[in-house]
Amino acid sequence: MKEKIYIFDTTLRDGEQSPGASMNTAEKLRIATHLEKLGVDAIEAGFPAASEGDFEAVSEIARKIVNSEVVALARASVHDIDRAWNAVCHAKRPKIHTFLATSDIHMEYKLQMSREEVIKTAVEAVTYAGNFTENIEFSAEDGSRSDPDFLCKVFEAVINAGAKVVNLPDTVGYAVPHEFGKLVEYVMKNTPNIGKVRLSVHCHNDLGLATANTLAAIHAGARQAEVTINGIGERAGNTSLEELVMTLNTRPNYLPVTTGIETSRIYRVSRLVSMITGIMIQPNKAIVGANAFAHEAGIHQDGLLKNPMTYEIMKPETIGLTSSRMVMGKHSGKHALRKHLKNMGYDLSDEEVRQVFEKFKALSDKKKVVLDEDIEALVNERVLRTEDVYGLKYLHVSCGTTVMPVATVVLLANDQEYRCTGSGNGPIDAAFNAIAELTKTKSALLRFSVSALTGGTDAQGEVTVRLKEDDLIALGRGADPDIITASALAYVNGLNRLEYLKQNPSRISESL
Repeated sequence: MKEKIYIFDTTLRDGEQSPGASMNTAEKLRIATHLEKLGVDAIEAGFPAASEGDFEAVSEIARKIVNSEVVALARASVHDIDRAWNAVCHAKRPKIHTFLATSDIHMEYKLQMSREEVIKTAVEAVTYAGNFTENIEFSAEDGSRSDPDFLCKVFEAVINAGAKVVNLPDTVGYAVPHEFGKLVEYVMKNTPNIGKVRLSVHCHNDLGLATANTLAAIHAGARQAEVTINGIGERAGNTSLEELVMTLNTRPNYLPVTTGIETSRIYRVSRLVSMITGIMIQPNKAIVGANAFAHEAGIHQDGLLKNPMTYEIMKPETIGLTSSRMVMGKHSGKHALRKHLKNMGYDLSDEEVRQVFEKFKALSDKKKVVLDEDIEALVNERVLRTEDVYGLKYLHVSCGTTVMPVATVVLLANDQEYRCTGSGNGPIDAAFNAIAELTKTKSALLRFSVSALTGGTDAQGEVTVRLKEDDLIALGRGADPDIITASALAYVNGLNRLEYLKQNPSRISESL
């Protein structure tokens, strides 16, 4: 039988550390539910000691998830481990994941600890966590830059203390595949009790090698991979779940291993994470990018028509794409929409379907055909958003070649209506100025981007904004056939996300 590679998903913890990708509890719970259906073995739900918001989210996920392990991250300290356990103790399969740096540069400058002190602290942390659960993982932060012999000593000590999984992270994305594979081989051969546990790897993508390094590690004997959906995460991101899983799925002759991932759910989970975090998927992204199964060159198209395998190494259906889709338009009813949403991967409540349906009918009056991208935007706008502090009720703009652009905005806040008129260099600038005046925001607009969700002059425009206030960064998204309205919706959405971050500050941003 093929050996199993355990998939440890950290989208909700490391992935959330992408600038502007903070999620509220409802959004995290929605993603966790889909990760469980996807078949991941472990869901790292968060860092409970980081903030009350993180603690609440981990607790809610622990109560909801049944089949996957629910993991809480903790530094090697009594306080963090207590918080981690209190958050995951309700789970059917709880796990504590504790970590401590083992590289010379981290020990000297960050920890200011000797090697002996690091081993002692790591053992004490694992031993203390053992008072709550036997399901413990220990990570040697910055493992790829650690002395291999010292790394083996640390792993040997924490295994003796009760760790069931030891993780070797490439924390700063410094390793290259051949080197990282050799390090894994060395650890496997020179840690006397390594056969009692599972060796995991956690790779970052700073040099674009996260997936390649993870594959090299698996080839060398690692049996757990720590990944994120769409490869999101700190700095350049993490190993991409879809890239790793589909490589193992497509090349069984290279690595005779298997995972428990239901690959047909990959695409819908990828889209869900993109929508909730506001991090758009680059068109040429492997597996899930818009161009991943697109063929424009005539030679490619000719070969594809004769035999798809001439230019496609995997079937689109394998990841959940299909060439046949239900056409949705003005004559579609609520039942058809509910079924279509379910096929797209959204299990919405009756009230959520009602909200989306109202917007769907309004949009279908403007468009002949409502595409999946349009529906995703509606779900994002009506359901998958933070609890609003501000709501856009009314927008009117006046502009032209010979007049100064002016915008009148009415916002809802605390069940009260507030009106303001602003001017600017253009209608969008005028609308933003009016909204900024009403909300008294001190945020700066770092990025403003516009894209068409679909083709045609009746396409919905999607606007993404990145706002910064002090040390907080938030993304806002809005979609509407009217690009000015979409811009205002995005700006208000970004301000709402900033307000959420103010109420749920994250004090810790350490990453493996």
